[in-house]
Amino acid sequence: MIIPIFQVDAFTDQLFSGNPAAVCVLEFWPSDEHLQNIAAENNLSETAFLKQKGNHYEIRWFTPSAEVELCGHATLAAAHVLLDHLDCKEDQIVFESLYSGILEVTKNKDYLTLNFPADTIEPTLPPDNLFKSLGKKPLEIWKGKTDYLLFYPSQEDIEEIRPNFNLLQKVSARGIIVTAPGYECDFVSRFFAPFVGVNEDPVTGSAHTTLVPFWSHRLNQLIFDARQISARGGSLKCQLLGNRVLISGQARTYMVGSITI
Repeated sequence: MIIPIFQVDAFTDQLFSGNPAAVCVLEFWPSDEHLQNIAAENNLSETAFLKQKGNHYEIRWFTPSAEVELCGHATLAAAHVLLDHLDCKEDQIVFESLYSGILEVTKNKDYLTLNFPADTIEPTLPPDNLFKSLGKKPLEIWKGKTDYLLFYPSQEDIEEIRPNFNLLQKVSARGIIVTAPGYECDFVSRFFAPFVGVNEDPVTGSAHTTLVPFWSHRLNQLIFDARQISARGGSLKCQLLGNRVLISGQARTYMVGSITI
């Protein structure tokens, strides 16, 4: 079995920044064990697997150690591959996911826009080890469907966080989002996910389904410029649209190859 594979830097307009994702294009679905082994071998924060089904595409996402319900940057990368490498002529790509329903990606010039379901969040109490593992106590803590969101007063707070990942791995959640107002954008964030095998994700589109409703309520606005301030860094344009979140970014192809199994 030979599987085409692409590696794409998402949420960036230049190589070696943003968030790298692998995209594998399938003719049929192999076993879940094969999918997980491929993702582990790729050793990127996410590998997206695509299979055409009629006029849309089935999509699944795997970290090196687990399947996840939703991934933004790998979906952006998948749309980029279809449009730039596989001669897809449509300006709108429709993905069918197992856990997050129908997901649309629309192309507008050099930007791709994800249309994702907005998260529902509520204030919560911290689980054991959370504050200790981050070394900084937030002003507020919220919980969405899969992630915790911690609000801090300043961008410096986000920049200075040095997590103890061995301790943070004991927190049972897909991810931990830390966020604060930004100096040159509406808000900044970082995303830690050691529980699913990713210590720090460079740019996390799906986290913005939680961040955008949070900041919309706080700032009383619907459109945002956001920046994820990991070491690689990435930029996102976001909009709250009812119970959906639009997340826009650019992508660049780093590598094209094939996997032989």
